[in-house]
Amino acid sequence: MPFDEISLRRATVDDAPALSIVGAGTTLETFAGLVDGQSLLQHCEKNHSVAAYNNYLTTPDTQAWLAVMQPGNAPIGYILVTPPDLPLDDITPDDIELKRIYLFARFQGTGTGRLLMNKAVEIARESRKKRLLLGVNAENEQALSFYYRNGFTKAGVRKFQVGDTLCDDFILAHPL
Repeated sequence: MPFDEISLRRATVDDAPALSIVGAGTTLETFAGLVDGQSLLQHCEKNHSVAAYNNYLTTPDTQAWLAVMQPGNAPIGYILVTPPDLPLDDITPDDIELKRIYLFARFQGTGTGRLLMNKAVEIARESRKKRLLLGVNAENEQALSFYYRNGFTKAGVRKFQVGDTLCDDFILAHPL
């Protein structure tokens, strides 16, 4: 699959349905078998609803960028960059959170993940932030490997609620 068929564009409120579908789809794709199915569905209904994305897209200091496949502009992934909402004692106004970096498995290994990560770093730097933070499921080895290759290190841990399931997450940090 040629990399030049994939591009990024900033998401608007009109993209909330696409973000919702990609968010729920990639969550199910990644965590089916690791987290109880009913808990996954509850999580997706709450956290990947169109209303949830409308809220993000109308919140100051929050940006979403869609990865789209040509021809047809099909959404295949996205990033969501927000003010930090993580349980770290040393969070400062110089921090920013990569709340989501989601990409369908079919497009992993194409350079699209790196394109999305580079955009998140660019947003952080343009915002004059000094550290990019994120939370990741402690069992998501593929994501952890990607983050470590991209300069992140472990900064903390948290419990993350997915429906009725409590998951262990790592909080990672990337100095800018």
